[in-house]
Amino acid sequence: MRTTTWQKSTYSGNGDNNDCVEVAATGGTIALRESDTPATVVRTTPPALGVLIRTLKAGTGRG
Repeated sequence: MRTTTWQKSTYSGNGDNNDCVEVAATGGTIALRESDTPATVVRTTPPALGVLIRTLKAGTGRG
């Protein structure tokens, strides 16, 4: 059985009330989840996640 190793940002801190997005590499995909609802997992590809991150950093999102 394969174990998924989840990581969160060091900016999140430790202790209670430090909910954050966690990320894990699983084969050829990237898995994302919210630490306060770990059963809900979103999967994407590294290139698609890269586009999302670059778009967010550039502030060019539409919404």
